[in-house]
Amino acid sequence: MERQLFHRLLKPEEALKLILEHFNPRPTGVELVHISEAHGRVLAEHVASPIDVPPFDRATMDGYAVRSIDVEDASEISPVELKLIGKVEAGQRPNIEVVERTCVEVATGAPVPAGADSVVMVEYTSMRDGKVLVYRSTYPGENIAFVGTDVVKGEIILRRCTRLSYREIALLASVGVDKVPVYSRPRVGIIATGNELVEPGSSLDIGKIYNSNTYMLNAACIEEGCVTKIYGICPDDEKVLRELVEKAVKENDIVLITGGTSAGTSDITYRVLGKLGNVLIHGLLIKPGKPTVIADVDGKPVIGLPGYPNSALLVFDLIVRPLIRRMLCSEDKCEEAEAILVKKIIGAQGRRAYIPAIIVERNGKLLAYPLEAPQGSISPVVNADGYIIVPEDREFIDEGEKVKIILERRERPDLIVIGSHDYTLDKILTELAEEGYKIRQVVTGSMGAIIAVSRGIADLGGIHIIDEETGKYNEPIIRKLGIEDKVILVKGWKRLQGIIVQKGNPKNIKSIEDFLRPDVKIVNRNKGSGTRHLLDLYLKQIAQKQGIPFQELVRKIRGYTYEVKTHTAVAAAIAQGKADAGIGIKQAAELYNLDFIPLTYEEYDIIINRESIKKKAVQRLLEILQNYNRDLF
Repeated sequence: MERQLFHRLLKPEEALKLILEHFNPRPTGVELVHISEAHGRVLAEHVASPIDVPPFDRATMDGYAVRSIDVEDASEISPVELKLIGKVEAGQRPNIEVVERTCVEVATGAPVPAGADSVVMVEYTSMRDGKVLVYRSTYPGENIAFVGTDVVKGEIILRRCTRLSYREIALLASVGVDKVPVYSRPRVGIIATGNELVEPGSSLDIGKIYNSNTYMLNAACIEEGCVTKIYGICPDDEKVLRELVEKAVKENDIVLITGGTSAGTSDITYRVLGKLGNVLIHGLLIKPGKPTVIADVDGKPVIGLPGYPNSALLVFDLIVRPLIRRMLCSEDKCEEAEAILVKKIIGAQGRRAYIPAIIVERNGKLLAYPLEAPQGSISPVVNADGYIIVPEDREFIDEGEKVKIILERRERPDLIVIGSHDYTLDKILTELAEEGYKIRQVVTGSMGAIIAVSRGIADLGGIHIIDEETGKYNEPIIRKLGIEDKVILVKGWKRLQGIIVQKGNPKNIKSIEDFLRPDVKIVNRNKGSGTRHLLDLYLKQIAQKQGIPFQELVRKIRGYTYEVKTHTAVAAAIAQGKADAGIGIKQAAELYNLDFIPLTYEEYDIIINRESIKKKAVQRLLEILQNYNRDLF
């Protein structure tokens, strides 16, 4: 097959304008539903109240219905005596009238009898010889909710295009409305393409990945109020995809396809849509999300989203969500703001970049911490509060500059944790979560913790950086960076670092010096991680012993530049035969059933932002930490 070239790339706002004008999306129908089934639906008509609320004058307190003029001189020293002439309970219709120097006992919510203009609380009364003594005056209307003070009969209480939550449904029920007209839910068909995809729950062979896009988009559409239909995984076969698209178009209002949208010879979505209909857009001027296809097939929008989850979700947010909301008569306006960037970011060379970020407020200012989001990743999007926008004409934006951000509406956590991963820290955070604390955790490495915690993005993070000069952990790096006034170092625990090798150690690797052998290939950790610092320290000692520069030494090591971000990624590379050895913690070797050669115990400590130290979640974490043995591994 020939490679397809992208048409003119459009900015997302240009693409959205084009498809909204082309399809002119609007609600597809109206249904009458009972309020028990109306949650999340969108009103198709204005709703007027058929009654006043309350529908009668009612007491808001337990007490006595009185005429305020009769008790105007009442006091604790000189109480007013009233004759009790009756009692009204909630739900009763009163058949009695309050006249001069009389009162009627009323319960909360009970109708106020005629003649009374106020209710004196029972706490300000007493009984004596069948008479009520009143120790406090009242003013007209005190402790009474009069007819229509909440809702007026004929008042428009909800307007067309309102999405019904439990609040609106409570209001509808309170005025006696049992059925409401709502717009029909847009029907969305979802197709995933790719020979590499397998369904969650299946075994995962090398080269295969789980089909996450289908379920991500399915949930996103349901949240927007759609009815969805999943058409499963389609192989990279034009005939099969064409049949699925034709079926989906007949059965739905919108069809979403993930994968196969780029310009490669195996990317078939563009070709299929070109044969079935009119391709309106092929390519957006954004990163990620460039390979997006939007077509008109039988008058319906068919949108081909990129296969990578982070790309697919971004295009859903920018293009699909506004389209769906138009079909439910609501506008989609992203909440934009300005924030201060705390870490340098790189642009996308002529395309607009959307970088997921954690966004926090400190001292009245928003701070944005960009998250690394390599193609195919989903966790950065899960952890993000929104996106940093890097304009098309910016090659990079430096730390400290103001950036435009798109804010996502999401629950704010009690604790943000950014830094090196550790299984004991996982256990502590799990205990906190079990107690009801909301936690967001991002694995970045030790230097990531130092940046995020010292600059106020994270509350705390784990670090394990050894100092080359002193051989001590963590304290020296904090002093050298001059951040003692911004962070507090809390001693944690020791864990065993070592060389992870294949089961049975077929290369007979015994020490770091074996990494220099031409028959040994390693996998390394990323720059900024504590494990990378540790390996480089060992290698510098070897270089000094051999009398050669460090850079010359590392050039001899096969795989030194093969960098991964986690201990388990090191173990996975070795288990898959991509490397013979690497440095990591013992648990990672055990998880992949690999052999482990101990090197040293390292100190894994916690740094805490000084402004966060008083937070309840941080204080509780410190209490839990005291219960853990520091020499765990």
